[in-house]
Amino acid sequence: MILGRRSSVLVSLLGAALLLAGATGCAGDPDAGTNGVGKLPAETIEKRARTAADAADTVRLTGTVVSRGLTYTLDMRLRGNGGLGEVTSKGSTFELLRVGDDLYLKAGAGFYGDQVGAKLKNKYVKVPAADPAYDQFSGFTDKEVLLEGLFVLRGALTVGDHRTVGGVRTIAVSADGGDGGTIDVSLEGKPYPLRYERAGGAGTLTMDDWGKDFTLRAPDEDDVVDYGKTVTQ
Repeated sequence: MILGRRSSVLVSLLGAALLLAGATGCAGDPDAGTNGVGKLPAETIEKRARTAADAADTVRLTGTVVSRGLTYTLDMRLRGNGGLGEVTSKGSTFELLRVGDDLYLKAGAGFYGDQVGAKLKNKYVKVPAADPAYDQFSGFTDKEVLLEGLFVLRGALTVGDHRTVGGVRTIAVSADGGDGGTIDVSLEGKPYPLRYERAGGAGTLTMDDWGKDFTLRAPDEDDVVDYGKTVTQ
């Protein structure tokens, strides 16, 4: 009777071990149940990520960008005809909104300085296209411009590790061993780029909400001040 019980236990343990071995075998393939891009050459993965990103109507982009010696922290929602969100640099945070060619900036009094800050704080300032700030800031609201920056991978491309970004499985594609930039491409659903580590430590950007709609419209006239007249009066 005791032997019978022991045999039963042994059989149960053996069955559990076999089941565990089978599960481990499935888990051993990092591409099991994915969209399959992880098994492709690095150049093909990068191309498919670019195609998916170009085809998406919208995206949310967050992270940091180092440009001209300044670090910008971004949280932007972008679409083909503009974008909106927040940018932080040197301790100051301001909102950007672009609808078509019209660019608006909204910030607190400290952003402008004491002289005109009281007039402009918490109002949308329409930035003239001829102002140097227009070119500098409008790029943060331009989906095409920012996505072009995501695909600046300098050097030979190689397939890297399987990773996760925001709980989504990804495959990393690196240029020049990572020194030329690294992009994480989704292994779930469409192969969207989900994270971009810029070359030379020039920032890391995360992309999500691909194709998720959001409202983009110009501010009410009462909330907009005339940039040229206000600063000269």
